[in-house]
Amino acid sequence: MIGGLVIAPANSPHLRKAGSRTFVSDLGGELGNGAEDGPMYSVIADELKIASMPISTAAIMPSPILLWRFKVLLFFIWGFICCKFGWDSVMRMSADLRDLFLYEAFLYYNPLLLVTMMVWLWGINLWVFSQANVNYAKIFDLDQNHLTHREIWKCATWMTIIVPTSMTAYLYLYSHGEVSLAASQPVLLYAAVAMVLIFPFDIFYLSTRFYLLRTLWRIFFPLQAISFSDFFLADILTSMSKVFSDLERSVCRMVHRQVATIAWFEADSVCGSHSVAIPIVLVLPYLFRLFQCLRQYKDTGERNTLLNALKYSTAVPVIFLSALKYHVFPEKWTSFYRPLWLLSGVLNSLYSFYWDVTRDWDLSCFTRIFKFSKPSTVSSLLYARKWVYVWVIGSNLILRCTWTYKLSAHLRHNYRTVFAITALEILRRFQWAFFRVENEWNKMNSKSNIQLSMTEIGNEEDKLLSSSDHHV
Repeated sequence: MIGGLVIAPANSPHLRKAGSRTFVSDLGGELGNGAEDGPMYSVIADELKIASMPISTAAIMPSPILLWRFKVLLFFIWGFICCKFGWDSVMRMSADLRDLFLYEAFLYYNPLLLVTMMVWLWGINLWVFSQANVNYAKIFDLDQNHLTHREIWKCATWMTIIVPTSMTAYLYLYSHGEVSLAASQPVLLYAAVAMVLIFPFDIFYLSTRFYLLRTLWRIFFPLQAISFSDFFLADILTSMSKVFSDLERSVCRMVHRQVATIAWFEADSVCGSHSVAIPIVLVLPYLFRLFQCLRQYKDTGERNTLLNALKYSTAVPVIFLSALKYHVFPEKWTSFYRPLWLLSGVLNSLYSFYWDVTRDWDLSCFTRIFKFSKPSTVSSLLYARKWVYVWVIGSNLILRCTWTYKLSAHLRHNYRTVFAITALEILRRFQWAFFRVENEWNKMNSKSNIQLSMTEIGNEEDKLLSSSDHHV
């Protein structure tokens, strides 16, 4: 067989061309095109052409690594252009107006920037879960069409492109006197985000968007049994309470047409920094989580759910005592309300830290989440390392305290500090998610093992009973 002539079928599309005539061999079969050099030359020539086509196509198509590098290069070029235009636009303004204008720009765009950061980090969470063989789809009760970490990162990439681009356009247009066009930029961005979330057609990951909206609905109205995904997302919302507060103020200014106007000077206006809506929006995620715990106690009767509800209730005085600074005399704030606020802040921070370490996390297998199925640099750096244990506990305590301190009234106008503290809180929640999901995965496995053991014991008892009946 080796070295013999392989004759292809007469109707093979690789041996015949449109408009060509076939010739008949001595054996009576159709072999190929009639050519002056004979049938053997025709077959060999066609085979050479076919063999050369994939090579030429592969030579034209760039490698995936080259494409990825090109995309990264374009991404950095785009980032440089945005930074250049944004910096030049800010420098065109007067020094006294510059800081106030940046304060308003951050008010509109820092919520979406922080959400983008959360999406990037959630993609990293999913990547680690997949490498460590943690079935997060089963934990969160996801369907087969759930997004993987690659798709999450793709969404985050588009968010990273769109949000800063809109912010750059806002800065550029305002600094060049196009105030009305500048005011339309955050409005269009917020409208686009809302449309993407509620778009009812089967594009833009419809099943995932429906899952997110359904889970949010279950959080807002806990009228049914609380699932793991319900209180997991609700915990994440508590870390983003400042994001929702800024969203409320941004939407309020858009509705009242105060974007790119002097209304930011009016602290006592309907959308100003002294608005009573601010502490209400800040406290809502904690109240949602509190009601979830009460619902869990109703369904299960476990005492731990009441202790967990008490933890979330300690955030309420922190938020409202901080807001009182704008509505009481300075002497009253310094002598009475400020000490109460400090005391409630310390209580909330320590209680939340204690609950994270002793209840949400399982310290017996603290770093097992980083034991990947395949050798990896990340796994070798993090798995079974004591410094990970020390870092997570220490950083969780510090960031718990700074997150409470963020609610201080005098920090509200220092947008850079507030943005940094909120970003750090998102990082804390990012590392918290690893061990919270791992703890839930271990519980599910232990329950499965117990059920399997009970099933085996039952089978053994049935065998013994059947054997005893047979001897009788």
